[in-house]
Amino acid sequence: MTDKPIAIAGDHAGYPLKAIIGEELGAMGYEVLDLGTHVATTSVDYPDYGAAMAAAIKDGRCEKGILICGTGIGISIAANRHPGVRAALCHDETSARLSREHNDANVLALGARVIGEVVAIDCLKAFLTTEFGAGRHVKRVEKLG
Repeated sequence: MTDKPIAIAGDHAGYPLKAIIGEELGAMGYEVLDLGTHVATTSVDYPDYGAAMAAAIKDGRCEKGILICGTGIGISIAANRHPGVRAALCHDETSARLSREHNDANVLALGARVIGEVVAIDCLKAFLTTEFGAGRHVKRVEKLG
């Protein structure tokens, strides 16, 4: 477990799942840094929340984060435009585990309209409990910048 909080952020489509993920993080003993959105009824732009996550990682408020939008695609693209972010869009426990083990992903992206609550929590747990495998993967991750 990290000493720093786990950041969560998402757009209006991701809001309900973001609330569930936030509760699960708290139950797992993590401090949560909620970067918004804080309402599901107002349409917001997912790139703003990808940028907020990148800023939180860059300035050291967190080392890992969870991003959620309708599909997870847009918000992961938005976050990955920023140096230091390795956001992995995951749809199952295996992809979440391998995103950490092989790619040293520091942000888990989820699609609220694509996966259910149980799968999302499975992804979360795999993401947070898997260490980077290092070894042959180091040079590849370094090439990501």
